[in-house]
Amino acid sequence: MKESKDCLLKVKKDYLKFLRKEKILSKSKRSKMKILKNIYIPMTFWIEKKYKEKGETLFLGLSGGQGSGKTTVAGILKIILKKFFKRKTQISSIDDFYKTSKDRNTMSKKIHPLFKTRGVPGTHDINLLKEFFYNIKKKKLKKFKLPKFDKSIDDRLKKKYWYTINKKPEIVILEGWCVGAKSQSNSLIKKAVNNLEKNEDKKLIWRKYVNERLRKDYKSFFEKIDHFIFIKIPNFKMVFKWRLLQEKKLKKESRPNKKIMNFQEIKRFIMFYQRITLQMIKDLSKSASVVMLLKKNHETKNILFRK
Repeated sequence: MKESKDCLLKVKKDYLKFLRKEKILSKSKRSKMKILKNIYIPMTFWIEKKYKEKGETLFLGLSGGQGSGKTTVAGILKIILKKFFKRKTQISSIDDFYKTSKDRNTMSKKIHPLFKTRGVPGTHDINLLKEFFYNIKKKKLKKFKLPKFDKSIDDRLKKKYWYTINKKPEIVILEGWCVGAKSQSNSLIKKAVNNLEKNEDKKLIWRKYVNERLRKDYKSFFEKIDHFIFIKIPNFKMVFKWRLLQEKKLKKESRPNKKIMNFQEIKRFIMFYQRITLQMIKDLSKSASVVMLLKKNHETKNILFRK
């Protein structure tokens, strides 16, 4: 109890500063402090416990529907882990491992036109992801670079702009909408979940290829992750609402002529994610080590520790 209070006092200033930087201004200070005390601090104590039990770099997967706040959650956890527990924490997004626009164009011609759009399993460079974990796990870490993807140009940046990893992290958080996703049965694949699948994937080629990647490549990679933290959204309708807010934020931050989606484009875009997001709500609600339950106003209602 005393440790939690000490933690709260030590991190609250940096926590509130981070929320201001992220432009999370809708909640009252009292509400923000309540979430810090009841959600984020218990989570970091749980992470610290798991790190000590393992005795070496702890790999965490953090997932949730689009716009659920994964980047913000990861950022807050890093602040507390660094400030109070003195842990070296590396946060990476699976989004940075998207294949280049050129590679996805090739996939769209060779496999299915829908692969031109980033997002689903198969559009990430799984070998780069495996290489990332392999480099971290080495006894003596040698400096290496991680890719960086710019969503506003829908392409990977040149290597000179990539992230550099100089020191071995004690905790790695890989965040992303499909981190920990599992494949579906063939009977589920056959039934279209939206108009995109119904009208543009009539022969099930796109769906089956995505599912096969989940069953093989992604499964073998996700097995390298020690624990999963899952942000459970109230329903899929909230993905559209929150993704719209994300795009507005991106529009303010981006330079002119960059690709920002409009209302209709977002509506179509989230259909690419719908099937897997719905399946993850069923699967990870039960299998994730930590589940954060979100309310419709985006606040965390409760947190469940399962392992």
